[in-house]
Amino acid sequence: MKSISFLVFLSILISMNSSTGKEKQNCNNEDFTPLSFEEATGKADSVLALMTLEEKLAYVGGHNFFFIRPIERLNLPEVYFADATQGVHLRQKIRDEIDLSKYQPTKSTSFPSPILLASTWNTKLAYKYAKSIGEECRAANIGVLLGPGMNLYRISQCGRNFEYFGEDPFLAGSIIESFVKGVQSTGTVATLKHFVANNTDFYRRKSNSIVDERTLHEIYFPAFKAGIDADAKAVMTSYNLLNEEWCGESEYAINKMLKGRLGHKWLVMTDWWSVGDGEKLAKSGQDLEMPHAIALENGKELLEEGKIKEADIDRMAKNILRTCFAMKLYEREKEPDYYNKFPEHVDVALQTAREGIILLKNENDILPVDPDVKKILLTGSYVEELLRGGGAAAVEGYDNVTMLWAIKDEFGDRVNFVKEPTIEEIKSADIVLCNIGTEDSEGWDRPFALPAEQEEKVKQCVNNNPNTIVIVTSGSGIRMTDWNDKAAAIIYSWYAGQIGYVALAEILSGKTNPSGKLPITIEKKFEDSPGYGYTQGEALYNDWDHGGEMAHPVYNVEYKEGVLVGYRWYETKKIEPLYPFGSGLSYTTFEYKNIELSKEKFSKDDEIEVSVTITNTGDTEGAETVQLYIEDVESSAERPLKELKGFAKVSLKPGESKKIKIKLDKQDFSFWNPEIKDWFAEKGTFKIRVGSSSADIKLTKEIELI
Repeated sequence: MKSISFLVFLSILISMNSSTGKEKQNCNNEDFTPLSFEEATGKADSVLALMTLEEKLAYVGGHNFFFIRPIERLNLPEVYFADATQGVHLRQKIRDEIDLSKYQPTKSTSFPSPILLASTWNTKLAYKYAKSIGEECRAANIGVLLGPGMNLYRISQCGRNFEYFGEDPFLAGSIIESFVKGVQSTGTVATLKHFVANNTDFYRRKSNSIVDERTLHEIYFPAFKAGIDADAKAVMTSYNLLNEEWCGESEYAINKMLKGRLGHKWLVMTDWWSVGDGEKLAKSGQDLEMPHAIALENGKELLEEGKIKEADIDRMAKNILRTCFAMKLYEREKEPDYYNKFPEHVDVALQTAREGIILLKNENDILPVDPDVKKILLTGSYVEELLRGGGAAAVEGYDNVTMLWAIKDEFGDRVNFVKEPTIEEIKSADIVLCNIGTEDSEGWDRPFALPAEQEEKVKQCVNNNPNTIVIVTSGSGIRMTDWNDKAAAIIYSWYAGQIGYVALAEILSGKTNPSGKLPITIEKKFEDSPGYGYTQGEALYNDWDHGGEMAHPVYNVEYKEGVLVGYRWYETKKIEPLYPFGSGLSYTTFEYKNIELSKEKFSKDDEIEVSVTITNTGDTEGAETVQLYIEDVESSAERPLKELKGFAKVSLKPGESKKIKIKLDKQDFSFWNPEIKDWFAEKGTFKIRVGSSSADIKLTKEIELI
C-alpha cells in the first residue's frame, strides 16, 4: 500500500459513504442526478492512491462472470452487470452457482424487441421503454445494463438484428439518445454495444470488417455518437476485427475514435472472451476486461518486462472507479419498492407493441376484421408459444400472453385454431390468420428464406384462400417473394414481448390503428443485398461451440457498398425492394401539404426550419410518421440518392390538421471528407423531400447552401 496516513485513509472512506449516504432512489418521477465528471474523478483519484499494484491489476479484470470486482479493504462492493436491451435477462445461475440473491429480481418484464421499438419512430416512447428497464434494474440492485445493442442492420441474415434499431443511422441515433437518457434517469448505467462494425454473427469472433473511414463516420459511428452525446456511461467493444485489428484491443478504435473523435470519457469494457493481447489491451484505451482477466492475466510480467506501464493500469482502474462513483454504484442496495411500478412497465410494453407492429399490406381493406366475419382459421408455427430472440438479449417475462390466447380473447368463438389444417378447412374459412416466423439469436446468422415447412404452410394458405392474413414473427426481414402477392394482408409483429400479442389482436379487430413504420428495407431476394456473399459459400454457423468458432480462420467482410447501406443502396442502385424503408399502412389516410422553409438560402452557421401540414382525411383516429429526407443535387463525392435527416410522429383525429416543424443545420447537409478528416457541407442546391416512406415522397422543396 502506498504511504498514506491512517487519518487521510479514514477520511477518504468516510467521504465515499457519507456524500449521499446509501443511495435510496425514490420511485416517483424524479430523475437520478449523477456526479459530474470532475467530482467523480476526484473520488476516483482518492481511491486509486490507496490501491496496491496487485489490487489494480485485479480490478481491471471482471469477477464471477458478471461483476466488477469488490475490494473490501477499500469499501468497494461488487457491481452487477445484467444482459439485455429488451428487458432484464434473468440468470438462474452463473457458471459456478454464484449466489445472486442480492441481485436477482423475482421477475422482469419482457419488452418488445428493440427493432420493434425502432418501428414506433417514437422517441418519447423509447424513453419510457428504457426508463422502465432501468427501474427494473434498480429493483434488483443491477448497476450496469449491457445495452442498448445498436449495431446497424446491414444484412437481413444477422442473428442479432432484433436487438438493434434498424438500418438508418439517424433513426437509430434518435431512438438510442432517448434510450440512454431513459435508462440512466434511474441511476442505471447504459452500455452502448458493440463498437464497432459488428454486423454479422457468422463466426463472429473471426470476422474482419473491412470498412473505409468515410463509411465508419457516416454510417457506423453516428448512433454511437448519439448515445455518447446523451452521456452513456459505458461502451462495450465488439468481437470482430476492424481493418485487421481486434476491436477490443484496437488503439485506433478505442483511443482515436471512441474516446477521441466521438468524445466518450467513461467506462469501456470488452465483450466476453474477446481479447488476447494484454500489451495491446492496456495501451488501446480499454478499461475493463470481461468476464475476467485473460489477456492481462500476466499483467505483472508485462510490467516487469517494460511492455506496459503502471500508468496504463492506473488509467484503466481510474476509469472504472470514476464511472462507478459518477453513477453512485458503490452506494446501492436492492430497491424492492420498484416492483410496485411493474404494472406501468407492462403498460409501456403494450403501447410499444401497439405503435411498432407494422401493417405492410392490406388489399381491399380486409383489415380490420369485419364484425360480420364468423369463421376465422388461426394456424401457424408459433401460435401457442411466445417467440423471442435468443442469447444475451432473451427475456422470459411473466404472465406471458400467447398469440392463441390474445386472438381468442379478442374474437371469441369465431376463432378456430388448427395447427395443421386440411385444404378444406383453409378453403372454408372466411379469413385465415397464418403465423410464420424465425428463431433469431445471438451466436449465429440465419437464412433469409423461411424454413421449408413454414414456406409450404404459408403457400398452402394463400393458394387456397384469398383472404389469408400473414403474421410474421421475426427479428429481421425474411424472403416473402413467392407468396407476397397472393396474401390479402401482411402484418410484421416482430418479437412483440410478453403482452404484445394483445396489441396484435387489437390491430386485427380495429381497436388499435396500426402506425408502425419499417426501420429496415425488406429485399425481394438476398442476392439484391449489398452484403450478399459474405459467408463465402459456407453453411450458416448455428453452433455455440466456442472451440469450433475459434478454430475457424479469420475471414474478411468487405463493406464494398460504403455509405450505401439499406435504402441508400436500393435507391442509388435502382434495385426495387419488396418493402421500402419507412413504409407502413394505417386504417386512415393522411394528406401532406404546404411545405415551407424558414429560408431558401442559408449559410453554414444557419438553422433551417421545415414545416409541413398533415391532415387526417379518413374517418379513423390515427398516427402518421412524417419523414424528411435530404438530396444533394450535385456533389463532388458519391452520395446516396437521399438520406433521412428528420422525422416526427403525430396523432390526428378524423379531419384534424397539424403543422409539423423539423429543424435542420449544417451537419444534416454534410458528408465526411477523408481528405480534411472532418464533416464537409458543400455549397450548392439540395432538395428537401418529405413523405410517408423513403419510396413515397409527397412534397419537395429546394434550398441552396451558399
